[in-house]
Amino acid sequence: MQALNFPAFPFRFKNSENKTYIFDVIRKKFVLLLPEEWVRQHLIWYLVQHKNYPLSLINVEKQLKVNGLLKRYDLVVFKKNGDIHILAECKAPTVTISQQSFDQTARYNKILEAEFLIITNGLQHFYCQQLREEEKYSFLKSIPEYIP
Repeated sequence: MQALNFPAFPFRFKNSENKTYIFDVIRKKFVLLLPEEWVRQHLIWYLVQHKNYPLSLINVEKQLKVNGLLKRYDLVVFKKNGDIHILAECKAPTVTISQQSFDQTARYNKILEAEFLIITNGLQHFYCQQLREEEKYSFLKSIPEYIP
């Protein structure tokens, strides 16, 4: 897999039937290693090891209904009270982060109401904070660290 703009992490891999799988510490199972999954797994480890978010507050690939259609978010981080703190959208490294990527994440966030957004293809990372009263997003240099 392509090197990403993240630190190195202790991933576990296995091969089966000529396919490579990576162990997902959130789902506690090996999942098919596709380019988007490679980015998601890096983001999980980044949040845990560099931003100190507990694994127990991270959730991946769950369904939500957007304008009557079933969609799937890539990753969310919950607050201890169950509210969503961070919504992350992961793209394959070959996918350019575009306005369409931001629009997709904003549509999901109308339902999920996360305070922070991450949009990444593993090479570029965009961090935003939703300013609800002003009805806009503010771009940040980084996502805040976890505060217990």
